[in-house]
Amino acid sequence: MTTYGGRRGQAERDAITVEIGYALCSALFLAAVFFGAVAGPALLFELPRLLDLFLLRVGLVLAPVLFIARVISVLVGFRPGAQPSQPGRTNPDS
Repeated sequence: MTTYGGRRGQAERDAITVEIGYALCSALFLAAVFFGAVAGPALLFELPRLLDLFLLRVGLVLAPVLFIARVISVLVGFRPGAQPSQPGRTNPDS
């Protein structure tokens, strides 16, 4: 985007689209792994009823919270058009 609020170029729109896709896919993966780790034992093993319900509910409540937190953290950290100060360096502070 230009400094005076002009229209975004195709490359910048593509970068935003890729970043949104990355945010959604990584958040879905994180939520699925978390749900599987928390609620998986309740689904696979014969646990006491109270523990079974607790694990399922914790998984069902916290997985969407992690999904939303991951999407927000990825998209807030995205800066369109940001270039490293010294291309070719792996450490941004070098």
